Amino acid sequence: MPAAVAWDAESLEPLTDEELSVLALAADPDPSLDDDAVSFWDLTGAGPDQRLPKWYMPAPIGGNGPVRGWRRRLVILLIASFLLIDAYGLCNIYGWVSFG
Repeated sequence: MPAAVAWDAESLEPLTDEELSVLALAADPDPSLDDDAVSFWDLTGAGPDQRLPKWYMPAPIGGNGPVRGWRRRLVILLIASFLLIDAYGLCNIYGWVSFG
């Protein structure tokens, strides 16, 4: 196993796609792991039941709860209008209602 290299962030230059391709093709596809190797899931705290870690794709709503009041009526009106337009066989893909 190669020795660890200290990285200096200021002297690093971005790699090109060709350089990354060469590095990927030259890498060992089945590397041997040390006995004390730590799982990626243990490091990130994401379990096998989560498809993506929370730092990669956080929840879209910050815990504000369900939509209430006039916002709920607006959401229901928008959804109902799209369903009604589709029920009449019209097309509203690009914002212009036309025959589909």
